Amino acid sequence: MTSLLLTFLPVALLLTLIPGADTALVTRNALAGGMRAARWTILGICTGCLIHATASALGLSAILATSARAYETVKLVGAAYLVWIGVQGIRNADEPLGRAGRGTQVEGSAPAVALRGGHPFTQGFLTNILNPKVALFYLTFLPQFIPAGAPILRTSLLLAMIHNALGFAWLSIYARFVDRLRVALTRPVVKAWLERATGGALVLLGARLAWSRR
Repeated sequence: MTSLLLTFLPVALLLTLIPGADTALVTRNALAGGMRAARWTILGICTGCLIHATASALGLSAILATSARAYETVKLVGAAYLVWIGVQGIRNADEPLGRAGRGTQVEGSAPAVALRGGHPFTQGFLTNILNPKVALFYLTFLPQFIPAGAPILRTSLLLAMIHNALGFAWLSIYARFVDRLRVALTRPVVKAWLERATGGALVLLGARLAWSRR
C-alpha cells in the first residue's frame, strides 16, 4: 500500500496543479467575493469530487461511459452552467460596487460584493458534478492504483480523499494569493477587467466542454 501511495501522490499532485474550470471559478469568486466565497467554492468542488469518486467505485459512472445519450445530456447541462456562471461574472464586473450588492468585509481582504449566480458552494458543486469528464476521470484513473484483491470501494474512497486533500490545499493556497492580489489591485477598473477575464474563461471552458468528445 505504501508503494501504491508513493506512485499515486506525484501523479495526483500533477493533475491537481493543471488549471481548468475549478481554477477559473475559484479565481472569479475570490476576486468578487474574497476568501469566504473562495472557501465555499472549494468545498463545493471537493464535495462534487467525492460524489464522483463514490459513484465510480459503485459502478454508477459506467453509465456515462457506455451511454452516449446520458453522457451528452450531462455534458451539455454542465457546459451551459459554466457559460451561465461566466456570464454572471462578466455582468457582476460591469456593475458598480454599490449596485452589485452589499459589501462584506473579511479580515485581510478588500470589501467583497454579492456574487451573481448563486451561493459559491452551489457553484463549485454544480460545476464539478455536471462535468462528465470528472466522472470518467475517476472511472479510468483510480482503478489503475487499486491492487488486485483490495476492497474497491474503500481503496477508491481513500485515493479520492487524498486527491481531494491535495486539491483543497492547492486551491486554498491559490485563492489566498488571488485574494491578496485583489487587495493590492484597488482600482475598480482593474478588478472589473480581471472579473471579465475569468468570466470569459468560464464561458470558453463551457463552450469547450460542449464541443468536446469523450
